[in-house]
This record gives sequence, C-alpha cells and structure tokens, in this order.
Amino acid sequence: MLFADLLFVFVFFTLCIACYFIAPNIKIKNIVLVVFSLLFYAWGEPKLVFLFVFSALVNYLLALQIDKRRGTKWSKGFLAIALVYDIGMLFVFKYTDFMINNINGIFGTSIPLSKIALPLGISFYTFQIISYMIDVYWEKVAVQRNFGKLLMYISLFPQLVAGPIVRYATIAEEIDDRRTTVQDAYDGFKRLIIGLTKKVLLANNLNLIVEACFGKDIAQATVLGTWIGVIAYSMQVYFDFSGYSDMAIGMGRIFGFHFDENFKYPFICRSITEFWQRWHISLGSFFRDYLLPVPIFGKRRQTLSLFLVWFTTGLWHGASWNYVIWGLYFGLFLYIETKIGKKRLKKVPDVLMHIYNKIVIIVGFGIFYFTDFGMLGNFFKNLVGANGNAFVDGKTVQALQDHLFIIIIAVIACFPVAKLLKKLFDKTNPAVQSAAYICLTLFLVAALFTDTVILVRTFSSNNPFLYWKF
Repeated sequence: MLFADLLFVFVFFTLCIACYFIAPNIKIKNIVLVVFSLLFYAWGEPKLVFLFVFSALVNYLLALQIDKRRGTKWSKGFLAIALVYDIGMLFVFKYTDFMINNINGIFGTSIPLSKIALPLGISFYTFQIISYMIDVYWEKVAVQRNFGKLLMYISLFPQLVAGPIVRYATIAEEIDDRRTTVQDAYDGFKRLIIGLTKKVLLANNLNLIVEACFGKDIAQATVLGTWIGVIAYSMQVYFDFSGYSDMAIGMGRIFGFHFDENFKYPFICRSITEFWQRWHISLGSFFRDYLLPVPIFGKRRQTLSLFLVWFTTGLWHGASWNYVIWGLYFGLFLYIETKIGKKRLKKVPDVLMHIYNKIVIIVGFGIFYFTDFGMLGNFFKNLVGANGNAFVDGKTVQALQDHLFIIIIAVIACFPVAKLLKKLFDKTNPAVQSAAYICLTLFLVAALFTDTVILVRTFSSNNPFLYWKF
C-alpha cells in the first residue's frame, strides 16, 4: 500500500483515524495503531510481517537481558548479539545478491542469485531498533517492558517504511501519555496534504522532465539536457523524500506523536556541511551518534571515522557501488571543508559558496541516479560536452517549455517561503491573521482536491516514493 494512493488516503487512513478516536483510552488506541500498522505492512508482504514481528520480539527480549544484567560483561554480550542479528538481517535481505554479483565478477564464478525479496523499509526500521538497543545499553532510555508498546514504536506505519528514523527517546513518553488537540489535528492534516502535494504535483512531474532529458540512453543527451535532467532529479528526490517525511510527521501529529524534522530546506545551504545538516537529518544524526564514536584499531580516528560514516551512508542507500561512490564523494567534500575550517569558509563570498555547493550537490545526485557505470561515465562526459553531443536540441527545448511552470514552482518551493509568510502574518493584527488562516485552509482544500484528481487520472500507475526501495 502506497501513501500517495487513493486507497490509503481515503480508506485505510480514514478508517484508522475513526477507530483511533473512537477508542476509549490510550491502551486501546495503541492496540489500534499496532493492528493498522501490521495490516499496512502485511498488505504488500503478508509473509514478511511474521519476520518483522519476530525481529521485534528478539530485540525486546535481548533489551530486557541488557537491562537485567547491567554492569556485567553479559550486558555487552547481549547488545552484541542484538547488533549482529539486526545488521545480519539487513545484510541478508539487502546485500546478499550484491555480494554474489561481486564475487561472480571478481572470480568468474556463476553462483546463482538468491533473489530474496527486500522487505519494505528494512533500512529504516532496523536503524530504529538499533538506536533503541544502544540507548538502552547506554542508559539513555528505560527499557520497555511491554512488548506491545515496543512493537508499536517499531511498527508505527507513518514512518515505518521510509522514515524519518524516529528515536525511541523522542516518543517514549508519548507512548503512554499523549493527546491530540484541535491545533495538532489541523497541523497534522496540513503537513499530510503538503507532503502529498510535494509527491503528486512536484516529484512525479519532475520525473517526467528527468525521463525526457536523459532519455533511454544518456549518451545521446545534450549538454543542456543533461544539466536540466540532473537538476530536475535533484529536486525530484527532495520533494519525493521530504514529501514522505511531511506525511509521516503529519500523521504522527494527528495521533499525538511529535516526530523530529527530517528536512530543513537543504538547497538554501551555504556549504556541503550545512547541506547535510538540513538533508535527511535523522540518518545523519544516527551515524553521528552511533557510528562516528566507534574506535578504529583501538582508538578514535577522526578522518577514518568520517569516511567510514560516508561509506556506510552510501551503502545504506542501496546495494550498488554508485551509492558507495556517492557517499564517499560527499565525504570527501566534507573532509575538505573541515580542513579549510569554518572561519576561512565564512570569508568566501556567498555567491561563490552557493555556486560551489550547488554544483557539487547536483553532480552528486547524478552519481546517485546512475547505477550503471557506463551510463555514469557518459553522464560526466555530457556535463562538459566531452561526448561530442550538441549543447541543445529541439527535444530539450520542448521538454523545458512543457514543464517550465513545474520547474518554477519547484524552485520556489525549495525556499522557506511559507515560513517567511507565517512570520510576516504573525506580526499583523488578529483580523489579518484570521484571514490568512482561512486562505491557508482554502489552499489546503484546493491542494487535496487537485491531488485527488491527479491520483484518479493516474489510478493504474505505480506511484511509490523513491526511498521505499532503500
């Protein structure tokens, strides 16, 4: 079941809300969320839901042992077992065929691929489980002694399959004590509609530009077409992923949960370091808190730890070497910026910093897009006209003309226009604020109506979020 789907929006989620608010107390509400979350997960993968519940149970029992034997070597041992199990499950399902392909390529063997189905959201919920287990060991959170409550945290469907990666500490108190105010409900539906609009109106249409510019063979694309295509793809990934995060945060707010932000207008950044402080924040903070402190060869090694984090970041995104290169590519620029230092970077004119980091980011998304090294090589050649292709042709011009309105809207939406307008209206008198509130509500209704019409017209189309496969 997909978020950007009429069945989810108007049937599944609506029914879940009805059952949730009819429930007389928090205990029943939690049961409702667990049932609907498992149903959501089982909708597309009925067999793997049992594996999902089993993994939750294994970690529940190991966490209890970590807490029970705290201060002994057994506590660390049980944590090690949990990490081996969780990372092992992720490796088996996500990287087995990747490893087989590499072995076959290096040694010339013909080992058949396992073709194991990739469970939805395994990269996200595995990291949530790991963060919980480590935090219990570090005594940052109290161990959860009720399996049903821990299962709800792990399986909560708004953020189950594509994040944000919600720490247990973030919602620990809200598991037992939460309520939804009228403002919470309004803010939640607002974020839900905005996220859906990002996906349906912007991301999906930007994908049409990408396909038109890149075509079936990137080697035939023009120089301008390649640049327009990769810029459009950069914005597509942003609106696709941040749209999902908005929907997750919005649905969480409706149920009384307050998830942390996952995106903060990353394209307004002044440096690559700032970009990664604004992009997929929950993943960055996970690696910063749990992987960066890991000693290498017996002690902390800043440079090696940095590249280990970015190697892992790339590999986490997919079982393909282009993702690893993508991660190390950004790790290299972060390393360079670290060596230059914040004080020196502040002295560089803003215009130059923005040109520098936007080129680095956009080229990075090209690395992210092309899993085939031959096509990736042609992409790099196209960027500088080394393939001998024309700078521009009629097809590129036509694609630009056909989607110019979407490109303009997408570029504007990359800036915090809404936040600036909110600050502006907050300073006005109550009458103007009320009028602005009414206008916003009408805009949200119109956006939901537009999204619905588009989804009706594309009813038979597969409409997944990009990060569902990660």
